[in-house]
Amino acid sequence: MAGREILADFPAGNPRGSWPAEEKAAELTASGTPAAVAMDLDSDRFLVVRAES
Repeated sequence: MAGREILADFPAGNPRGSWPAEEKAAELTASGTPAAVAMDLDSDRFLVVRAES
């Protein structure tokens, strides 16, 4: 994830899986900040990152 701005993060062990991260990315994108979800295997977390244009 080097060089990518992390906007939010969620534990991979969440009972809802990646849904909270996907919902946050959609919320940010709708408000004008393009966002995507990536998995950081080292930290076992879903990351919401600024989407590359």
